[in-house]
Amino acid sequence: MTFLYTFLVFLHILGAAAIFGGWLANFKTPTVTIWQWYGAITQLVTGLLLVGLAEMQGAELNHIKIAVKLLLAIGVFIAALLGRRKIKNGQEVPTGLAHGTGGTALIAIAVAVLWV
Repeated sequence: MTFLYTFLVFLHILGAAAIFGGWLANFKTPTVTIWQWYGAITQLVTGLLLVGLAEMQGAELNHIKIAVKLLLAIGVFIAALLGRRKIKNGQEVPTGLAHGTGGTALIAIAVAVLWV
């Protein structure tokens, strides 16, 4: 069980890196990259799995923090989804949407690290 938990944390961090790194790499010409989309999916799925695994093991969790993180993850997911749909339709991704994807991910990272 420890290996599974550690591997899920690893994937969760990779997802955050994909979103945040993609945002920084395209900061001057904002867009939502495919890796940001994959990162958003990874963050949402691994986050839910990590909470489920912790609940199964009887860990005491801060459910308010988890709810805040879930709302932020859903926000990143929706922003990335809308950005990728715009690209698929041959449209330009609005600057606010692109920065919303990366900025919300940055806030989620800050909540995860700073909220003790």
